[in-house]
Amino acid sequence: MSLICSILNVALPPLSLILLPIIMLPYLFFKLLIHLKKLVYKENMARKVVLITGAASGIGEQLAYEYARKGAKLSLVDIREENLVVVAEMARSLGSPDVINIGADVSVVQDSKRFVDETIDHFGQLDHLVNNAGIGGIPKLIEDCSDATKYTSIIDINFWGTVHGTLHAIPHLKKSKGRIIVIASGCGWFPLPRLSPYNASKAAVISFFETLRIELGWCIGITIVTPGFVKTKLASKAYKDEPSLRIIPMGSAFECAKDIVNGACRGDMYVTSPSWVKVLFPFKVLYPELVDWVQQHIFGLLPNHSCEKDNLHMSKNSQVFKSH
Repeated sequence: MSLICSILNVALPPLSLILLPIIMLPYLFFKLLIHLKKLVYKENMARKVVLITGAASGIGEQLAYEYARKGAKLSLVDIREENLVVVAEMARSLGSPDVINIGADVSVVQDSKRFVDETIDHFGQLDHLVNNAGIGGIPKLIEDCSDATKYTSIIDINFWGTVHGTLHAIPHLKKSKGRIIVIASGCGWFPLPRLSPYNASKAAVISFFETLRIELGWCIGITIVTPGFVKTKLASKAYKDEPSLRIIPMGSAFECAKDIVNGACRGDMYVTSPSWVKVLFPFKVLYPELVDWVQQHIFGLLPNHSCEKDNLHMSKNSQVFKSH
């Protein structure tokens, strides 16, 4: 096996340089055909059933309104069930023919099974599952944290909270040839400092649903959403806790929800809103050292200065030890 790996190490790099331009032209033609199809065909959501987690505020709330404008029936889920009442009333006024509210914690397996079952019991079907519920946490350097278990809830809600509901919904989505929409984050592939647990949870979400898409094939569509900073209570709190993040412009939750629903109805594999965030991706892939250096300076993380301080502190401790 090591011999095969050695041969591949030598042969594949030049072979890939030959294959990439050869594949590019037919691939671009294929993408053009897909684009033309999306211009002609968009899924009609009228009277279809959409389940949205984290629907009481932020992007989830705006998604409820956007689906309502398209005439979809809604199952709204949030741990703050009392806050769903106003959202449900607004959704009905915008055109949703039927809305139910379900209080549930997405990180609890039994709750996830229950909100899927209640949706099916009430509507008899499920067409779109929108995994939106999530939390952010307080921006902090990971080296300043002495207890990593403090971040368990971020992984439980952001990652496992999407997995639990999805696994229970898959059989119903297969019947309707439906779609899963999962709200990840641009931080899942372009991580920002002081947000490592959040970045990790969203990277896990992206990887899980990309894998699931391969496994499910054409049975269920999957749209992975990678928003930038969007004006919500979650993002506003992060801005307040970490002033260095304020250099990043916020997008509109209304526009983000509109982009997500339109992208899902077109059958897009990915949606990024605001769209300028996509420009960062090739820089991260092609120039990782440059991206790290720029972020260290923008966010005030100068490694040389930090190392000098650490060395000075160690030197003083050494002198004190010697003096004894």
